Amino acid sequence: MGKFVVIALGGNAILQPKQKGTAETQYQNIYATCEHIATLLKSGYKVLLTHGNGPQVGNILLQQDEAKEVVAPMPLDVCGSMSQGFIGYMFQRAMRNVLKKNNMEKEVTTLVTQVKVDKNDPAFKNPTKPIGPFYSEDEAKKLISKGYDMVEDSGRGWRRVVPSPNPIGVMEEKSILQLIENDNLVIASGGGGIPVVEGETLEGIEAVIDKDLAGQRLAMDAKADSFVILTDVDHVYINFNTPEQKKLGKITVAEIEKYVDEGHFKAGSMGPKVEAALRFVKATDQPAIIASLNSVLDALEHKSGTIIVPE
Repeated sequence: MGKFVVIALGGNAILQPKQKGTAETQYQNIYATCEHIATLLKSGYKVLLTHGNGPQVGNILLQQDEAKEVVAPMPLDVCGSMSQGFIGYMFQRAMRNVLKKNNMEKEVTTLVTQVKVDKNDPAFKNPTKPIGPFYSEDEAKKLISKGYDMVEDSGRGWRRVVPSPNPIGVMEEKSILQLIENDNLVIASGGGGIPVVEGETLEGIEAVIDKDLAGQRLAMDAKADSFVILTDVDHVYINFNTPEQKKLGKITVAEIEKYVDEGHFKAGSMGPKVEAALRFVKATDQPAIIASLNSVLDALEHKSGTIIVPE
């Protein structure tokens, strides 16, 4: 199969559940992730990385709220740009250190990326994107009283939700493609990209775009040979967490769409990943893969993970 891949990294690649999220902890997680990416580079793959920012942007918003009487709080799009910058910096530093350890040379570049959305997207009236840490029900009630939208997230606790509009274009697409053509390992569209709307001028808007859907847009526009979504499970499952649980291996678009229609994939967890993978395969006739970080090379060789193919 082709050697140019776009990889969308899940939040577990940066911050594990119940970790405090110190800079040192996040850097250590990112360093471990970069060691996996290095195995792909050794095998001849050209890689474009994107990543989530849910925990990080949620924490930045908490900091903004706590300090609002001292420092003017920033809107959500600006907070997203903050998370893009510091996560990208950590990936650049970690990746360069991993490359040096492996006696490899490659330019590593992070691009602060704006992603265009439609200001009339219905998502703005129906917040669904979980961000930030998990809360107890009592803690969630206190945040609801402050005006936050909160939902119970997959039995793991309560989280804040914000609008998650559909990405319709990457503003820095040409720059990203030029960097890839010059053999850069590019980190772009972090956290789904900074949501902007285009009218007479370009304006930021309060939202967090799903990173997998934004990654799919990147992969499609960049003409990637495959789109890989890495998460904390080794496969997509149907009947997840039930006695009838079944993992999906190689599967066609028609087959997995049947499971989508049956409601197997929740909106707050696997749903957007499956939707992003389907969009890529249907738009390009190239495979999309959903797998764990630890098995990424095997997944690209179709030995592991859920591989979605046209037919």
